[in-house]
Amino acid sequence: MNTTKHDLVAAVARGTGLTQSEIKIVVEEFLEAIAEELERGRTIEFRGFGTFSVKERKARPARNPRTGEIVPLDRRKVAVFRYSGDLRERIESGGP
Repeated sequence: MNTTKHDLVAAVARGTGLTQSEIKIVVEEFLEAIAEELERGRTIEFRGFGTFSVKERKARPARNPRTGEIVPLDRRKVAVFRYSGDLRERIESGGP
């Protein structure tokens, strides 16, 4: 089961007592701020949660699975998330 942005907004609204429309604005601005920093090539670190960064992937050959044809992939940038040790422990234990 996937969690959507709407699910996160509803959960934060329940936890804070603010309205979902207020929380939606905050969440959207928060995500936009992260996207803008990544676009600039900056790293975003949330202690106890994880780090968002941009890595550059080298150009490489790939294979089209349908035809088997070798296709060149250009060099590109990708967003990467590395979780913290605290988050890893929470995930491994199944909760807070």
